[in-house]
Amino acid sequence: MTKLFSILFLTILTIGTIECVAQIASANQRIPDHQEIITGADQTEKYLPLLKGKRIGLVANQSSIIGTKSSVDSLLSLGIKIVKVFGPEHGFSGNASNGAAVNNETDAKTGIPIISLYGKNQKPTKEQLADIDLLVFDIQDVGCRYYTNINTLEYVMEACGENDKELLILDRPNPNGYVVDGPVMTDDRFKSAIGIHYTPMTHGMTIGEFAQYLNGEGYLPKQCKIKVIKVANYDHDMAYALPINPSPNLNSRQAVMLFPSLCMFEGTAINEGRGTYMPFTILGAPALKGKYPFSYKPVGIPGMSERPNHKDSVCYGLDLREYDMASLRKRRQINLAWLIELYNAYPDKAHFFTPGRANQDISAFDLRIGTDQLRKQIIAGVSEADIRKSWEPGLQQFKAIRKKYLLYP
Repeated sequence: MTKLFSILFLTILTIGTIECVAQIASANQRIPDHQEIITGADQTEKYLPLLKGKRIGLVANQSSIIGTKSSVDSLLSLGIKIVKVFGPEHGFSGNASNGAAVNNETDAKTGIPIISLYGKNQKPTKEQLADIDLLVFDIQDVGCRYYTNINTLEYVMEACGENDKELLILDRPNPNGYVVDGPVMTDDRFKSAIGIHYTPMTHGMTIGEFAQYLNGEGYLPKQCKIKVIKVANYDHDMAYALPINPSPNLNSRQAVMLFPSLCMFEGTAINEGRGTYMPFTILGAPALKGKYPFSYKPVGIPGMSERPNHKDSVCYGLDLREYDMASLRKRRQINLAWLIELYNAYPDKAHFFTPGRANQDISAFDLRIGTDQLRKQIIAGVSEADIRKSWEPGLQQFKAIRKKYLLYP
């Protein structure tokens, strides 16, 4: 009897152990490869105590959200006093076309003044900051020198430094944070509204990291006191799908990832999809008829591109809407092959690169790239491998500098 009981007990124990192991294995299978990325803005417990009882200014646009609600609405509902909002290019609502000046306004819903930082007033003035105790920066960036949010960041930091205001940065992932590539701008002749920093075309930093870079590398007359609420569970290699389109013409995940490569074509005879609902995923020009079967017609689209290159003309070229993003991530590079291909295919090469500054040998393309070297290399027929080789000294130097300011692996 005792022997029978022992056998029964061991059997039950064995079965229970097997079931327990199975449950643990099943649970382990449900554990994701990495924890969910949590933006700085979504970690309210880390910064609400810093805002309570203070008059808050907010640098924000449509990408500034807490959960699914706008940061303005969310913070107001949490009892935070927002006295002013500052908006970047495309405006606070994110519905102004590229390059369009944005006027000041008053938010119809809350009555809060909205000050435009894209137009005559690029930097908050002393008067605009006078009634603010703390300024909060919460804008999604995409990691390119020619994406103007980092310009706005510098101007805001400069104003805060000059007026002894602290800047709280609610950090967000860089969807192109895995790539540091392109020529480094080193010559002030190529500074413009679409490039004021001595970085490669893609810098591989978040806004929080870039703010530390601006402070540390002497961009500001007086350093800005900053505090960064870091993104949780994030590193630069992670894929990140933006919950909100960062600007009108970056309206898909494909466009965001192709932007570093396709925005180079602004400043050439090639239309990069502006004037369609597929911007930064297609390339073409009327002069390429007969060389490519794919075609489309750019038109004026209010709030996106009213006057796109080759407006109302049929363009022929490349359809990259189904391009394999995994291969782009694997290479960690801007795609140069498309630029070389379309230049070689273009029949009127003398007019491929559009003029830039009058009385200077600087094209609109040069201002975007940050140097005239790439244009001259393309014209001379230099191979992609040799072009990339010419970038390496500047890239290696920049990466060493960048490393000092990284907040994430």
